[in-house]
Amino acid sequence: MIVDLPNTTTAKISKALVRLREEGGAVALGRVLTLVIACTLGREEEAIEAANDASREHPMRVIVLSTASIEGVIDESVEPRVDAEIRVGGDAGASEVILLRAYGAASSDPESLVTGLLLPDAPVVAWWPAEAPEVPAASPLGRIAYRRVTDASAQPDPQAAIHKLTSSYRPGDTDFAWTRLTLWRAQLAAVLDQPPYEPVTAIQVSGAADSPSTTLLAAWLQSALKVPVDYELTHGPLANGIHGVHLTRASGVITLEREVPGIATLSQPGQPTQDLALHRRSLRDCLSDELRRLDPDELYGEVITRGLPQLDNAITEQAGA
Repeated sequence: MIVDLPNTTTAKISKALVRLREEGGAVALGRVLTLVIACTLGREEEAIEAANDASREHPMRVIVLSTASIEGVIDESVEPRVDAEIRVGGDAGASEVILLRAYGAASSDPESLVTGLLLPDAPVVAWWPAEAPEVPAASPLGRIAYRRVTDASAQPDPQAAIHKLTSSYRPGDTDFAWTRLTLWRAQLAAVLDQPPYEPVTAIQVSGAADSPSTTLLAAWLQSALKVPVDYELTHGPLANGIHGVHLTRASGVITLEREVPGIATLSQPGQPTQDLALHRRSLRDCLSDELRRLDPDELYGEVITRGLPQLDNAITEQAGA
């Protein structure tokens, strides 16, 4: 069910939610958090679809605030108004979705638009699926959120975006470039937990030039294993995501490569080659992952604030050698 509320106010939206609850039963009960999605006008549906899918694991209220600009640039020529939609039932997964389209000066105070719609006594997660503020934690929506989620791969320059997070990071921040690494990190950690327990002496990481996940993988490996990384980014229409990792030990080279989308090949000295399912994680998978924890991701913070600058310094030293 979709209820349209053109040219409305937060008070009218709250009354409509109460009315829907009374008419349809416990529509808004049992929610564990509020997810606030900030996006630009006309780009809401993909994020809503991912949130609806994730809500089956994390029942929640979803508030989508759609404006002309994430950074609050206001078009004074546009008449200020807020158009709203309330989606429940089959149009909202296991959540309830409140879509706010704010125009003109009505978009100048994002915090006040959503505050009256937050679930009481429930944590708030803010997600910017595309354009993100310069400092998410200092933004109006970031200030009210326990967790703040961005996606460097959705920015015009993904590599510049992931490096910018080094200075803007605050505890509670995370980025889907890191979330997409979960399966890679788990597989590599599992391999190194098996005998022979030899130190890694050399690391090679390769991936697409527009893959910030490749950069974070290299930073994580260098930070965790204390070994400089030979780091290669590939340009071209066929370059996509992380390509592979080579870990050199005294007994030989461990290779985890993904040459076919969704399938990686693991090669280890003295063992048969294995094909592993290693898909690029969807928005739904990444969002569900991040909603499982509401405390700060300390490892991500360590990698983004220390590991990434150390990787950059090592690359600069290698280039100058």
